[in-house]
Amino acid sequence: MNWLNDFVAQHGSLIKSLITGTLVAVACSILGSFIILRRMAFLADAIAHSMMAGVIAGYLIVAMFFGEGIEFGALFIGAILAGMFTVGMVGFVTRFSRVKEDTAIGVMYTGIFAFAMFILSIKSFAQYIQIDLTHYVQGYVASPTNSKLWLAAIVTTIVVAVVLSFYRTLQLTTFDPVMAASIGIPVLAVDYLLTTCTSLVVVCGVQIAGVILVVAMIITPAATAYLLTDRLDRMIITSAIISAVGFWLGFGIATLFGSSSGPATVVTMTIIFLLCLTFAPRYGLVADWIRKRSSVPQEIKEDVLGCVLRADGEAVPIREVLRHVENPDPRIRVAIDSLAKQGLLEIESDHVRLTDDGEFQANRLVRAHRLWETYLDTTKTPKQKIHAKAHQLEHISDPAIVEYLDDKLGHPVTDPHGSTIPSDAGQLSGRVMASLLRRGHRATVAEIQSDAEFTGLKPGDMIEIAPRQDDGKTWVIVDSVGREIKLDHAQADAILVEKVEIA
Repeated sequence: MNWLNDFVAQHGSLIKSLITGTLVAVACSILGSFIILRRMAFLADAIAHSMMAGVIAGYLIVAMFFGEGIEFGALFIGAILAGMFTVGMVGFVTRFSRVKEDTAIGVMYTGIFAFAMFILSIKSFAQYIQIDLTHYVQGYVASPTNSKLWLAAIVTTIVVAVVLSFYRTLQLTTFDPVMAASIGIPVLAVDYLLTTCTSLVVVCGVQIAGVILVVAMIITPAATAYLLTDRLDRMIITSAIISAVGFWLGFGIATLFGSSSGPATVVTMTIIFLLCLTFAPRYGLVADWIRKRSSVPQEIKEDVLGCVLRADGEAVPIREVLRHVENPDPRIRVAIDSLAKQGLLEIESDHVRLTDDGEFQANRLVRAHRLWETYLDTTKTPKQKIHAKAHQLEHISDPAIVEYLDDKLGHPVTDPHGSTIPSDAGQLSGRVMASLLRRGHRATVAEIQSDAEFTGLKPGDMIEIAPRQDDGKTWVIVDSVGREIKLDHAQADAILVEKVEIA
């Protein structure tokens, strides 16, 4: 105990500085996790700058009307009120004008900060304002007072208590504010609670990093944690650890070189961020480079499937695939291995063959290619360019886009070259429109809509599809008694069928 008492007596100021700085760093980082996820970083910067006006106004009012000795209260209350005023003005301008939020923040915080500088420059007021601007801008935690230590402890306790008490509410309003509002959560009140906490941590952060760099203590550790994890709870804990480590290293560097602790702390945190940006196992630049280098574009995989499909179910030598697909040899081999892992190809010695799933996907690709060729032909694209353009567009094979294109083209049966456009087997399950059926398909009528009532068909009737007429613009349906019914596109859409079979 005597050793401990002696150590505290000799290094009490250092211990107090480390405790104060650690508390502030942890409080800033915990709140920073919600701020960056809500994209409020610019607003936090605005609060930090506008706090200058609050502090100056607080000092001025207290000194003029109450005398000296309560500067701490002026700092605390003035800063919070300035932050709340800034947020309120930003919300007012955004809501009642056409000015967007980012522009409103830029206008209001610079205006409020300039107002603080204007008041500070008036000589008749300067005698009442006792602010060390150097420490206020750069931060200074080498010799914190007991009041600052207690402030850091109280603010950290408040922030932790708020996050623990309202974690689910904060989580929901952060990720899905619309849903939060729909279930009765007061989103605006939560926003103001978060803003109040931000003002509190800014008041504390000024002690370490100063009014300019305090935003970095809020944002940088949280941004670093964002690169390392996908879960909010882990992000908060990781951010707090990074912030505390960054402060300790920064404080040590500042002590070693005799510099200000604020810039040293922020530089240290920034270096940690850059290291994680580069080497993070999942979202780092190196991991992304390795992932891109080892991956194969979907276009190459689809080209391989299309090449193997042309063999009509036979095994294709890999050398033939390499010869027909226009890409570097190593990438094609990686594509073949990847397709085999997905169950779309079977590799037999030096040959490849489509599986059932692979044939299904390859047919979808061919269908998309020929539909795009048909579409390009309707736009008067030169004949010699249609195939190359369609080869580029076929990889836009989102089913919804392809089906929309098919419908707008009138469900064509052949492309401009006379090749058959495959039907999508996935379309023919369940209840579908008769316009999707091809020659030889049989089905049971499920529903007749108003446009097709004239046909006399009823639910439960069996029908078969005959060849189309008028260049594919007229559908011909044969009912169970052999009667031919001719329909246009809209009328064929009005007949819904099920239990589709191929004759």
